[in-house]
Amino acid sequence: MNKINQLFADRGARKLLSLYFCAGCPTLEATGHVIKTLQQRGIDMIEVGIPFSDPLADGPVIQSAGTVALHNGMTLDRLFGQLREIKDEVHIPLVLMGYLNVIMHYGFERFCRSCVECGVSGAIIPDLPFKDYMDVVKPVADRYDLRIIMMITPETSEERIRLIDDHTDGFIYMVSSASITGAQDRFDDAKQEYFRRINALGLRNPRMIGFGISNRQTLESAQANAAGAIIGSKFVTLLNATRDPETAMDRLHEALER
Repeated sequence: MNKINQLFADRGARKLLSLYFCAGCPTLEATGHVIKTLQQRGIDMIEVGIPFSDPLADGPVIQSAGTVALHNGMTLDRLFGQLREIKDEVHIPLVLMGYLNVIMHYGFERFCRSCVECGVSGAIIPDLPFKDYMDVVKPVADRYDLRIIMMITPETSEERIRLIDDHTDGFIYMVSSASITGAQDRFDDAKQEYFRRINALGLRNPRMIGFGISNRQTLESAQANAAGAIIGSKFVTLLNATRDPETAMDRLHEALER
């Protein structure tokens, strides 16, 4: 069974926590160490960002991390090489998050093959049109048992949400707002109503809520309305500041208590 499906099948009532970081930042060779540290610290799933020069969905923190990674020399080839080196030591699901231009330039079937060889269970491609997913991407990804995770926002129609639910597997990435990534102090009433509305749809796939989670209020709100939470910008900020994943995790736990 794909590791993503296994994770959700085995979680019971436990709420999951996934972290995002950008490969190649703060240093080119840090990727494997960050992944192994997060696994040791009990993180359930890790999203590894593929740096790109024009990341439209990303806020300034993650854009800056991608710029640093590119300046450090990170490429998709290099990332797969780093993941291949630690494959046998990593037992939690890894999901690559990157933009269509980079992945298609690499070659999508080659990308899927490399993911399988390196222990990657899924991919998030924010700018992938759903029609292209259905017509071109899904048939190839299915052959390699690779989960392509689709995003929904407060503006996504119920019709499209149900279409995504019917034709994807693994989980649905529920974006907390239609804006770019970035830490938020709280989820307001409008976001809470969005969470409740999606809950009421009775979707087949589990959901993970991301974008803006940085403290106890946002974490607990996400966990109360989904299978778990995804933290990106807050962890990237702490990792860049400390340049050490252990210290960054300590500070993240402190922030999530406030």
